[in-house]
Parts: sequence; structure tokens; C-alpha cells
Amino acid sequence: MTHHELLTVILIGLLLVILPSIGLYGMFRKAGVPAWKGLVPYYNFWTMLEIAKRPKYWFLLMLIPVVGWFIALGICVEFVKTFNKFKLYQHALTVFAGMFYFPYIGFNKKDKFVGTDVVKKHKKSGAREWIDAGVFAIVAATLIRTFVFEAYVIPTGSMEKTLLVNDFLFVSKFSYGPRIPNTPLAIPFVHHALPFSNAPSYLEWIKIPYTRWFPSAVKRNDVVVFNFPAGDTIINKDEYQSAHPYYDVARELGNGNIDIGRKVILNDPDQYPLIVYPVDKQENYIKRCVGAPGDTIEIKEDVVYINSLMQEPPPFSQLHYIVTTGGQQLDADVMKEEYDLDADKGEYATEMGNQNLFSMALTPTSKNKMIKAGIIKNIKVDHSYNGGGGSVFPYDDLHKWTRENLGPVWIPKKGSIITLTPQNFSIYERAIRRYEGNTLEEKNGSYFINNKQTNQYTFKMDYFWMMGDNRQDSQDSRYWGFVPEDHIVGEASLIWMSYDKGLRWSRIFKKIK
Repeated sequence: MTHHELLTVILIGLLLVILPSIGLYGMFRKAGVPAWKGLVPYYNFWTMLEIAKRPKYWFLLMLIPVVGWFIALGICVEFVKTFNKFKLYQHALTVFAGMFYFPYIGFNKKDKFVGTDVVKKHKKSGAREWIDAGVFAIVAATLIRTFVFEAYVIPTGSMEKTLLVNDFLFVSKFSYGPRIPNTPLAIPFVHHALPFSNAPSYLEWIKIPYTRWFPSAVKRNDVVVFNFPAGDTIINKDEYQSAHPYYDVARELGNGNIDIGRKVILNDPDQYPLIVYPVDKQENYIKRCVGAPGDTIEIKEDVVYINSLMQEPPPFSQLHYIVTTGGQQLDADVMKEEYDLDADKGEYATEMGNQNLFSMALTPTSKNKMIKAGIIKNIKVDHSYNGGGGSVFPYDDLHKWTRENLGPVWIPKKGSIITLTPQNFSIYERAIRRYEGNTLEEKNGSYFINNKQTNQYTFKMDYFWMMGDNRQDSQDSRYWGFVPEDHIVGEASLIWMSYDKGLRWSRIFKKIK
């Protein structure tokens, strides 16, 4: 655990003992205890244990990282019982809204302190015991998923060979600071839709603006899980969703003009049923952070340059090559075990029936091993391979960019000021309009932001450039641009299981680099 992650754990634990303080002031006074004790972090929880006559070692357990969060909530539940609060909804309010519920108990004239004798006489039914256990499990899992880590499974090959399809990951929420859900009223353990249904799993009655506790910056080369930026609006049919994004469909229907395409979609809701998602309910993607805020990125012939410096590819990243061999027979088992090339998955095959000419998907490591072994006589990147497909960012006629050759483009940084020009308008307009919530118009060569004429804009958030390690088979920032900081979910930290026709034992508990 890094210093930042440890500090995050400590600060969340501190918040848990600070948030109920105001209410405890009034509740302690009702219990005949000096009210000031309710305002002292940690001492207030020691006092609650004394009032409720619960074991004092609970206080020591409360100091254990992460585990202590649940002990603290348990102490709060035991304490409210001394105010004759035994109903399930009352305990739920204590756990989920204690900072509001405690002041209500402490300062209204109706609720009285009844002491521990009433608590001892109260008996719960067997059904209530099971319900309480279930509620506790849901609370524990929700807190862990929000603040600690979340499980994630790799669905596609865009990160091969760093991450394989059916790698099961732990995604650390500590690495960049826990992000508070925008839509807290949601069914636990599901993302945006109920199982076996297209019905939303959340309510938007309460919306929380972007909030991240104890933030830490995403670092270049981190493997990051984030909400798909182009997934705010999707066509709710299986053949579309995030695999064929709404914005791409609109551009296709409008022959490059997205406004025309939008009208086609809106005029045919049966063919194109739309759903608009809040940020935290957009699909989860996983890529590598290639460019950080303030960087200038350029891609030349599939090689990434940051601030004009060529970047070494990740050791298990993958490109497609045309390879000429020395004519030796390539044994399938040797190719798989020594060079991580699986013929059954199409990772290498002869070209045009020539037994010396192959198409191969190689990592830098496997390429160098094959050259050293004398298998490769000649090799060149297959720039004609088109696994990703589609038009590339920023989808205009001015920038003649391609997947292999793109940029240079400056990545927005919080607090930085840009001057809008015809050359950069299409690059930054979505960030200004959609991600940062402004109106933006261009009229006769002049720009209007929030109905005021200006060509200057100050960014409110940091942005990142994400790319898959399987560079020619990845839908990433080359296709949909920047990833805003409020879309960042966490850092992919550990593979806890991997499966492909059986367990891949060598990958279990492997740290992600």
C-alpha cells in the first residue's frame, strides 16, 4: 500500500468519527454525559461504548484499517439502541445517513435516552436476524466497492498481452482517491441496468456533483479503469451499446455531419432507442494512461511521442508485423510456450501461402527473443492492419489524422488557459461543452462561451490520453479523444483469477504493470 493509499484509509476512518459529532453533542447531553465529548474524534466513540456498555476492545478493532470502518458503524448502531431505536429503517438511517440522523435524535424533544436495560429486554425475531445480517453484508460490500476496490473482468483483447480476456482484476479505488457516486440511489452490485432487463438500476432523484476524496494524480503508464467518455448517450440495442457508440452512428448516418445524423436518430426512436447515462453509470473501460495533463502527444507510424520524446512501448504491448523467417518449421507448442503466440487464436499465420512469410502479433519481448533465436530474418510493422476501424478524433476535414499518425495534440490541464482557433476548436469543443458543462458556439469566426463572446477558456478538470496495449486492436483516445478526471474509476492493480479453458495458474495474483 502506497503512502497515499494509507493516508486515504486513515482520512476516511477519521471522517467516520467526525461526521456524527454534532448529533453526538445533543445525544450525549440527553444521556447525561458531558456534551463536549461528542465533539472529540475517537473519544466520542469510546464514550458511546461506555454509554451502551459494549466491550471496550471494539475501540481497538475500530483502529484497524478498513475493518475499523465497519466496527465504527456497528458502534453507532449499538448506541442508537439506547434511544429506543430498534427498527430496521432506523439502523439503516444510522449507517447510511448518520451525519443527519444523529442531529435529529440529539436535538428533537421527542426522542429520549432509555439506557441499556431496554436494550437487554429487546429480542429480535429470527427473520430480523437474517435481515440484519443481509443489510450488514450489503453495507460492507458497498463501502468496499466505493472506497477500497472493485472486481473487474477483461471482456476484450484491447490490452493484450498485458491483460488477457477473462483476467479477473482488483481495481484499487485508493490509488486516485475514492470517487463518490453521482447517483447514490442505486441497486447494489449492478452497474446501470437490472439483470435480464434494460430497466435502469438507479434513480436520479439525488445527484451528487463530481467529488473525489483525497485525490491523487493518474500517472503516465498506469493501467486505468474509467467510464467510457463517449458512452454518455447510447443506442439501447445489442448491436450498438458502447461497441458501436451513438456518436459514431450519428457521424455515419450524416456522412460525417454529426448534426444531420443526430436528427436521423431522433426521428426514428424505434430503430434508435436512446439512453443517457450519468458519468458513474457509463460503461467501464480499461486502458493505459499514455498522456498526462499538460502533455503534448503525437503518434508517428504507431510510435508514441510525448513532448517530442519517443516512448518505449509497454513490454507486453502488441503490434502486428509482417515477418520473413528462415524457412524453418514453426512448432505450435514451441511458439506458444516460448514466444506467447497462439495459432488457434490467429496470432500468427502464413501470408498468401508463402511458408516463409507470416503475419504475427508480437510483443517487444517475443519479437526480440525470436530475432535472437534466428527465427526472424526480416520484420516490419503491418500498418495496413485495421483492427480498430472507424474515423479518428477529432472527426473533421482539417486534421488529416489516422490511427497510426495522429497529432500533435495538447492534453488539457486544470487551470490552463487556451485560445480557441479554427485549428483547435474541434479538438477541445467536446471537453468544454459536454465534460465541463458550458454552452459553446462558433458564429462568423467568433466564439461564444455561456453566451459571452470570448476565445479564451480555462479548463476546470485534468484530462488524460488512454490507449490499449494491443495498439492496432484498441478503441481508445485515438477514436474518442480525452478522458476527463471525473470519469476515472481506479487503477488496475492485481489479477486475482484468470480463466481460458481452465485456470491460467501463472497469472493468478500477478501484479499489473
